[in-house]
Amino acid sequence: MSKPNERKLRLGVAGLGRAFTLMLPTFTGDARVQLVAAADTRSEARQRFVADFSATSYATIEELCADPAVEAVYVATPHEYHAQHAALAAQHGKHILIEKPMALTLAECAKIIDAARRSGVHLVVGHSHSFDAPVRYVRALIESGDFGRVHMINAINYTDYLYRPRRPEELDTARGGGAVFNQAAHQVDVVRLIGGGRVASVRAVTGSWDVSRPTEGAYAALLTFDNDVFASLTYNGYGHFDSDEFQGWIGEMGQTKQPYAGPSRPGFATPQDELAFKNARNYGGAEFRPPAVHTAAHQHFGTVLVSCERADLRAFPNGVMIYQNGSARLDALPPPTAPRAEVIDELYEAVVNGKAPLHNGAWAMATVEVLLAMLRSAHEGRDVTLSHQVALP
Repeated sequence: MSKPNERKLRLGVAGLGRAFTLMLPTFTGDARVQLVAAADTRSEARQRFVADFSATSYATIEELCADPAVEAVYVATPHEYHAQHAALAAQHGKHILIEKPMALTLAECAKIIDAARRSGVHLVVGHSHSFDAPVRYVRALIESGDFGRVHMINAINYTDYLYRPRRPEELDTARGGGAVFNQAAHQVDVVRLIGGGRVASVRAVTGSWDVSRPTEGAYAALLTFDNDVFASLTYNGYGHFDSDEFQGWIGEMGQTKQPYAGPSRPGFATPQDELAFKNARNYGGAEFRPPAVHTAAHQHFGTVLVSCERADLRAFPNGVMIYQNGSARLDALPPPTAPRAEVIDELYEAVVNGKAPLHNGAWAMATVEVLLAMLRSAHEGRDVTLSHQVALP
């Protein structure tokens, strides 16, 4: 976290949509960040950004990347444009923070990595929930050696993901939509961090069960690592059961939730109506409400349970439960001072202090390889072996 008189990282934002909204409490709550510019196609979003931050706004990403006041660019545009916009930022000598998934193909990931390398800029991919403090603490407990080797990881999450307001491309897998690209990116990053990084093979099935939402809304996958660890991932985004019930009704963003408080499947007459509804609630829209800057608990992505030789470890929003020899105890973590501050930790340390980030391009490309293998395995009905994996540093 920030220290007195630390210099600020001058950040430009490419895309003022949902991803930016979720990172906004981080940017405003962390004194190491100064938002100096943004680009978006929506004039209302640009106008609000200028008013909120006394900053500059642009209608194009090209103008944003050419701004000499911008030191690093946060790429939060739709997934299908990540490779183009990240490469553009690198070409202008800007460090890059890019939303997950890094890109939609391995070739696009390689293009981003190569652009950053040639320009000598740092690349951090996130936010994913492997940044979350409880997940990082699980990894620290494993590295302590007190509980022996990891054997098995189970990750499960049930949400209303598919029925949140969506743009058309968010319901098109080929353009980066669906639960695998959007939600499995979190789970895969989490289990790779805990399991050591190198997934050897993937077997998966996916569910697309609503013709009005024609993309994957659910999946199950078995990931086998090269160190004999295996992980099962289960996700359902169809909005019936809510697995935050298992987290004491602490939601994904660390907020307290009202259990089963209302309908999760709003109906829209046309895609245009849904887009208008979403835009009204996005940053700059008439119905926009800023998310909370401070929460009492850490963010999470459902239940994560790790079986080690001498204990089972379970990540909770307020710490890690350790189950051992017929007993259970909580190793509590202090509440976050700013949400997702760990993202700024990595970006700031890389740009300002030259420290190599964990969530770099090679790490994120390995996660994308797993996502693509899940889709391929589900389509072909077979195991898929991997070849672009990297170990946890």
